[in-house]
Amino acid sequence: MTQSYITKVYENLTAKYPHEKEYLQAVKEFFHAIAPVVEAHPEYEQLAILERIVEPERIISFRVPWVDDQGQVQVNRGYRVQFSSLNGPYKGGLRFHPTVNQSILKFLGFEQIFKNMLTGLPIGGGKGGADFDPKGKSDVEVMRFCQSFMTELSKHVGPDVDVPAGDIGVGGREIGYLLGQYKRLQGPMAGVLTGKPVAANGSKGRTEATGYGLVYFLNEMLKEAGQTMTGKKVMISGSGNVAFFAAKKVTELGGIVVTMSDSNHAIFNPNGINLDAIEELKVNGRERISRYQEFDAEAEIVEGSVWDLDVKADIALPCATQNEINQAQAERLVKNAIKMVAEGANMPSESDAIEVYRKNQIHYGPGKAANAGGVAVSALEMSQNSMRLKWTSERVDQELQQIMKNIFAQCVKARDTYDLGVDYGAAADIASFEQVAELMMIHGVI
Repeated sequence: MTQSYITKVYENLTAKYPHEKEYLQAVKEFFHAIAPVVEAHPEYEQLAILERIVEPERIISFRVPWVDDQGQVQVNRGYRVQFSSLNGPYKGGLRFHPTVNQSILKFLGFEQIFKNMLTGLPIGGGKGGADFDPKGKSDVEVMRFCQSFMTELSKHVGPDVDVPAGDIGVGGREIGYLLGQYKRLQGPMAGVLTGKPVAANGSKGRTEATGYGLVYFLNEMLKEAGQTMTGKKVMISGSGNVAFFAAKKVTELGGIVVTMSDSNHAIFNPNGINLDAIEELKVNGRERISRYQEFDAEAEIVEGSVWDLDVKADIALPCATQNEINQAQAERLVKNAIKMVAEGANMPSESDAIEVYRKNQIHYGPGKAANAGGVAVSALEMSQNSMRLKWTSERVDQELQQIMKNIFAQCVKARDTYDLGVDYGAAADIASFEQVAELMMIHGVI
């Protein structure tokens, strides 16, 4: 009965949203993982738990007109998917990227429900953004776009309703412009956005949080396996904040980062990547990583993906974007001795790649658990704003470390209960789903 219930819900979803491939992928993987829990709770079908989980509470879609530096009016599409307020205000980032569409934002918002639940903090799940590309735009163009975007979004967000943050294409610059426009329209409410610059009542440690949290989760995986980071060779994709601060923390703990990338090129040095060069090129500037050889003549630079390189390493940390690792690339990782994969991006591994991990007993830490440090510190930023306080970097980092340990402990408990081996991916799905389902039953049909 359980499998037919799951199948029925998924088939209805595919019939309703046949073109939303990323969203359907996320739901399918999630349903596969939670099947044992649904098996143990036949009452979920009568209560339509799955049907209610997969439908967002609301989706806001709007036009974003703005004027470029040549005086030409441009028009983009903006979105906010307010998926679930079951556990608190909607919480999730804004993504500015040409690929943004409703399917991608629904998958991200769906994942955010369960990621946020794992943090143990009172925040619901949401996601938003626009098909706007900030690359190559002047600061004034970005400001005009952000002001137009927030003019509409401001009608639907607030400190106790929906608290967006940054994501791909939305950093401190964009958050600052968005906050300024919100204040112009609604008055000063610092807690309406997180990921703010520290000078604008942001939290210390927020920029580093996703990357550091990823490595704290990875470190728990290593401890569970009786290992340490010392001497481990680590492949990382991406070179933005998540990738850079993950690389920095790996290096601090004694690991060797051997790859990084951007959307066009990958770099490789078996002796370690020069993080000072990455910081200058990608964190402080907006340069292409293809210039990296100017700082490190021994490095290899190739067009395309990190995951197409034949690199012997111990650990893979995909930190770029969704579906960046396919089945063939996952098989290459196995061939090249990778033993652990922890995801800094959201759903960076395709379904077939995850099956490769499971088949080969790769220790697998999914994004909804491993990269939850960013949203966790965003929730801590909300707390600081509410209390009119600023915490030290040390306190934020201590809180982050404890949250990531707690998330890993939840995964271990679910793993042991359902005999999942080293598949922390299925364990994270089960641990978060059990909590969400319990809350749904507590609240009744809403």
